[in-house]
Amino acid sequence: MSEKTKPKSFFDLVQNSKKPILVDFYADWCSPCKMVSPAIEKVAKDFSGKVMTIKIDIDKAQAAAAKYQIQSIPTIMLFKNGESVMRLTGAQPYEVIKVEVQKNL
Repeated sequence: MSEKTKPKSFFDLVQNSKKPILVDFYADWCSPCKMVSPAIEKVAKDFSGKVMTIKIDIDKAQAAAAKYQIQSIPTIMLFKNGESVMRLTGAQPYEVIKVEVQKNL
């Protein structure tokens, strides 16, 4: 991304993205977050070109965690046209994440 097209914030990205965005809300100290990370990476590869995947560290992005009421991590959300269309909480297996993403594209 060039500086001119780089979004000002996570909120801008969610609101203005042409592609759906899969967001993994996590923290470095969270063991279940580490367990789900390979599943997120595999889903990102499976939907490459169709879905943008990003990770948000809730300790560094407290405003985003507050706005989306992240009370338990990992929380995986899919945003489409600026709106949340999917939310999974806890360490979900790859198949569950993949099916939920497919249903909501």
